[in-house]
Amino acid sequence: MNLFRERGRLLALVTLVLVAGFVTTSLASYWVSRQEIHRSIVNNALPLTGDTIYSEIQKDMLRPVFISAQMAHDTFLRDWIIAGEQDTSRIERYLAEVRLRNQTVTSFLISEHSRHYYHHQGLLKTVAETDPRDAWFFRARQLKADYEINVDTDYANRNKLTIFINYRVNDYAGRFIGITGVGITLDSMAKLLKSYELRFGRQIYFLNQQGEVVLTGRADQHRGSIRQQAGLSDIAEQILSRNTEPTQLVYRQGSEEIQLNSRFIPELGWYLVVEQNETRLLRPAQRMLLINLLISALVTGVVIAAALYSINRTQRLLEKLASTDALTRVNNRQAFEVLLKQKGLELARQPRPLCGVLLDVDHFKLLNDQHGHQVGDTALRALGQLLREQGRAGDVVARWGGEEFIVLLDDCDLAQAAQWAERLRERVAAAPLGLPAEQSLTISLGVCRWERRETRAAFFSRLDQALYRAKAQGRNRVVVDESAAPDTVAGVLPEDD
Repeated sequence: MNLFRERGRLLALVTLVLVAGFVTTSLASYWVSRQEIHRSIVNNALPLTGDTIYSEIQKDMLRPVFISAQMAHDTFLRDWIIAGEQDTSRIERYLAEVRLRNQTVTSFLISEHSRHYYHHQGLLKTVAETDPRDAWFFRARQLKADYEINVDTDYANRNKLTIFINYRVNDYAGRFIGITGVGITLDSMAKLLKSYELRFGRQIYFLNQQGEVVLTGRADQHRGSIRQQAGLSDIAEQILSRNTEPTQLVYRQGSEEIQLNSRFIPELGWYLVVEQNETRLLRPAQRMLLINLLISALVTGVVIAAALYSINRTQRLLEKLASTDALTRVNNRQAFEVLLKQKGLELARQPRPLCGVLLDVDHFKLLNDQHGHQVGDTALRALGQLLREQGRAGDVVARWGGEEFIVLLDDCDLAQAAQWAERLRERVAAAPLGLPAEQSLTISLGVCRWERRETRAAFFSRLDQALYRAKAQGRNRVVVDESAAPDTVAGVLPEDD
């Protein structure tokens, strides 16, 4: 009866611990996921998307600016204006060729003398100070810079919103004689926004200085003013602050919380806005929390029926995990320390040669940077498998740390250890190790023999110095430390003072 009562108490305790553990773990996991999602959005996702799009815009602007600069310094164009603008068919052909060759939506020239507006299809009009549509020309005449980037409607192309590069043209004496340049459509920018929205799952759009949405990646996106939109109206003034540095804001739209990153782009006179709905991103984590709680309840019921068996099984599994590196399946550092002491006791009873091999993967950080940590982990697992396969009975293989491994070769002299290390080096260099076809992996190895009465610190220091020399000499090689006396046989490894 007492035993039954004790078992009941044990099962009740196990149940309580399991339920509390499952619930605590699930809630903690959800909280960590939520914090990580928030941190990722605020610190990485939105700023990176904004920076990427801004860089793309600047890149797209460089080419038309270069084209316009060539036009402004073209001797034909300047000579044609200076000569009195005779035979307009010549300038028409010139502008048409510029447009066709560079695939711009338009190319144009306005003469300061005649005020004629020429484009690729001929004479469009004569600009006048009384026409509000020509205000850009009279503003550009006063520019101190060589050019400006202006977003305006192109009345030669059905009033389509276009980005114009207005480049000043001077004669050979430096006097202003006109404005020339090209125009590029906003369609390409809209396609860019759409591609990034699909790729990153974020809403991206441009605002003018009045707060009106002027360009989006989706045709169904609201085009009104943010001053009249719920949630956005509360932070509209902060968005429209003409700050060229990224501004991180947050607003609520109903029950959803939305993170927003904005910046003013002086080249366009617009604001680039990138939004991420944080609430929607959290929904999978919330669903996973409910699933985890349901699974926890089911698992708890199963565990109650087999509590004692599960405890024993778990205990054995924990003992195994405590001594094995989870990634490479070789001994971990703690297990190596235990095995090293055992090896020392064996050598005290039966002295024999013992050599150590310390190896390091060459340029492992570069491999991770180029192909990702998943590829790097795959390579380490494959390397651990090779070490287990090449190790002999009685040898100790362990992960020393990061991409370093250590092997103790029992009853093995220095020459044999060097041969063993060289075979391993060649095998690693020839093995695919789960890497991309064009990628190979090499290792550097240091080898030394354990001297009698040598402390562990001195032994590992010599081993580390041998590895250091292998890497310093160009990597992908074996360096042997031969400082031990030829007749030295390892005995008990003294404890470090």
